[in-house]
Amino acid sequence: MNTSLIEAARQGDRAALEQLLAASQPDLRRFARRSCATSEDADDAVQVALWSVQRNIGSLRVVAAFAGWLFRIVERECYRLLRLRRGMEPWTDELEAALPDDPLALRRDLAHALSALPREYRDVLVLRDVEELTAPEAASQLQITVAALKSRLHRARAMMRERLAAGGYTPQ
Repeated sequence: MNTSLIEAARQGDRAALEQLLAASQPDLRRFARRSCATSEDADDAVQVALWSVQRNIGSLRVVAAFAGWLFRIVERECYRLLRLRRGMEPWTDELEAALPDDPLALRRDLAHALSALPREYRDVLVLRDVEELTAPEAASQLQITVAALKSRLHRARAMMRERLAAGGYTPQ
């Protein structure tokens, strides 16, 4: 990769970012097709990676780490999509009945339940379940041990389940 292009994109140069994304796409597609279960998953993983680069390029600390960072995003997304594919259950009327009538209600209820958590639990939950960081990555970012992170994550998930159950959502 062209380090000056990566540095320019990191500094906020939109043209450099677009050029960088276009240059990265063929290599990412090849890698994703080898790493993902289906070609649709590969395309999705590449899109997630490109979107993530566009959103987070400014936080890249070391320009030399760009390629590894990019391929790791694709690898994680392929793995996430595979887990989803394996864990998929057929849609049933029972599942549909558990969802709120208002399509934004679940999102709103999740946001309220998340914001009601104490900060130490909310941070852990967001890093692991939303940003999908590994346990060591999240623990490092929070400056706690992996054991403490796992304990907090367990408690945070339990609190979310309780809050959502109190709001009328039934566990699946």
